[in-house]
Amino acid sequence: MHRTDPTTGEGYSLIDVNRSGVPLMEIVSRPDIRSPEEAREYLVRLRQILRYIGVSEANMEDGNFRCDANVSLREWGATALGAKVEIKNMNSFRAVHDALVFEQGRQSAALAAGEVIPQETRGWVDERGVTVSQRSKEQAHDYRYFPEPDLPPLRLSSAYVEGIRATLPPLPAARKARLRELGLSQHEAEAITETRERVEFFDALFAALATPPDRAAKLAANWLLGDVARWQNLTGEEPERLPVTPAALAELITMAEAGTITGQVAHEVFERMIETGEAAATIVQAAGLATLGAAAADELTAIVRAVIAENEKAVADYHAGKETAVKFLIGQVMRQTRGRADPALAQDLLVRELKL
Repeated sequence: MHRTDPTTGEGYSLIDVNRSGVPLMEIVSRPDIRSPEEAREYLVRLRQILRYIGVSEANMEDGNFRCDANVSLREWGATALGAKVEIKNMNSFRAVHDALVFEQGRQSAALAAGEVIPQETRGWVDERGVTVSQRSKEQAHDYRYFPEPDLPPLRLSSAYVEGIRATLPPLPAARKARLRELGLSQHEAEAITETRERVEFFDALFAALATPPDRAAKLAANWLLGDVARWQNLTGEEPERLPVTPAALAELITMAEAGTITGQVAHEVFERMIETGEAAATIVQAAGLATLGAAAADELTAIVRAVIAENEKAVADYHAGKETAVKFLIGQVMRQTRGRADPALAQDLLVRELKL
């Protein structure tokens, strides 16, 4: 940045070193994690929270979320922890878990052999699946425990902290508890709250459905974890990038719930909505995808009779007592009608015609 001194008129350059790097936040946990599995789960949940509040992408593989783990063992029943061994060079959750498993076993074997565990830093060698000694840390000064004049203490008031807390979005645990209250399973709640973008799409879809809350929650979950999730897998995008808005998807779901279209057709319409950006009602009307229900009983009866005539073996199986043959025939009716037939009505008509 070029500036001019207003007194002398001379030019000079200004370097803003505050913008020459990226901010670093270090979180130090208490020594109350008791297993490699618990450590991995802690990191997974921490990453999720950091992403929810938008402070980091928190990808270990990209280096914007890292972990150093300390391992201390103690005799069964003892209260004092043994020597602290710090492990570095772990760039994935799997690496953290595997390094802790190895180090736990290494220290256990050493203590069982009467050896003394030195306080040191060890590095994780992923290719070999082992930790190796890097340097010892015997005294406090080895950890550079002294004031840094260029890093003054940062003291935040309680009021400031509470003000920041008030701006945070609901975190995963709170959102998960709400979904469980709406009747969703633990698996559904976990999957929906995996990312903030996904749960916010769910909330918008849930709010747009004019059905009882428990039914709306189930419908929203089924579509989000079904068709929307498949689209995500194909594109690698979050639901907020979906060409179909929550309100537009709610319209489609409502049409299926009302019987205007069948469930099978609803999935087809969803794909067309992604491709064209058109509303569900527009697509259904233009393509003639409305359900063949009671009003179209005569048309559906004619299709049923044609299916019976074309599938003599299935008809014979039905008359021989194989009730499952009806399912095959219903499938043929659905195929003939491109999924538009009301399944319950199609079955009633089939059974009636087969008994004639």
